[in-house]
Amino acid sequence: MESGTAHPKATLLVVDDEPDVREVLEEYLLSHGYGVVAAESARSARELAAQQPIDLALVDIHMPGEDGLSLARHLRERYPRIAIIMLTSAATVVDRIVGLEMGSDDYVSKPFDPRELVARVRSVLRRTSSTRRAEIGAQRVRMGRCVLDVEAHRLVDESGADVPMSSLEFDLLKALAEHPNRPLSRERILNLTQQRDWDPFDRSVDLRVMRLRKKIEPDPEHPRFIRTVRNEGYIFVPGGA
Repeated sequence: MESGTAHPKATLLVVDDEPDVREVLEEYLLSHGYGVVAAESARSARELAAQQPIDLALVDIHMPGEDGLSLARHLRERYPRIAIIMLTSAATVVDRIVGLEMGSDDYVSKPFDPRELVARVRSVLRRTSSTRRAEIGAQRVRMGRCVLDVEAHRLVDESGADVPMSSLEFDLLKALAEHPNRPLSRERILNLTQQRDWDPFDRSVDLRVMRLRKKIEPDPEHPRFIRTVRNEGYIFVPGGA
């Protein structure tokens, strides 16, 4: 393991089968004060994640053997607090959609400008950092079968077990919880969750709602707590009535 400072801002895991890409990312991220560990395969990444705390993983989707989507699913299920940014080919829109469904927090298209990548890393870490979570204040909100603990950045089920969620899913739940019984448009949700680089055809909100309904609704096919309001967006109904 290498680090650019004695006390790095965060520890990043770079997963890419191309040595040149790993080297460029390591050098650039280290120069910006991040701790960096690198893996050439999903198998190596699993081992590194098990050995030390990782704050954010940069995962290439297309790798020999186990691909990045499978690795992202493993990291999200095993380490719910690891943020994930997928590295995708510019033309593979389907990969981006599947990545969001798997729980990734953001994606960056290849080839990318390292400056854009660092900006994305900073944005995602800002949403997931413990410092930001502490600023929110103590708050627990019952949402269907689960309880959202805003301060701890956790979603727990009725047995008290953690329910894995991405930072963007947390942002969506938080936005809904802060505006109960008020319809929020997709545009409003994207702005509240700090996703301002969206387009009119952005499906990320719908995908996150679909995933979250499976986690909190007693009957996801007939949602009572996160409802669709025709021509308006989504609404959180605390009592589910």
